[in-house]
Amino acid sequence: MADAGDLQKRYKEFLDLLPLTLAIAGLPESEHGKYYTEEQIESRIYTIRHAYKAARQVARECIQK
Repeated sequence: MADAGDLQKRYKEFLDLLPLTLAIAGLPESEHGKYYTEEQIESRIYTIRHAYKAARQVARECIQK
């Protein structure tokens, strides 16, 4: 189990990468007053997860070089 410091570090990393993650994901915002179905939400979650992994990888590569 992760300690509080490690969890806080990972959370900060997530927040720092969130703008890049969303840019990579390229998902459109919902129209005002319209909501996504459960299937659409699951699909968007899948896309965001993979975009986050890509954003982390890019950030690590840039830091190492």
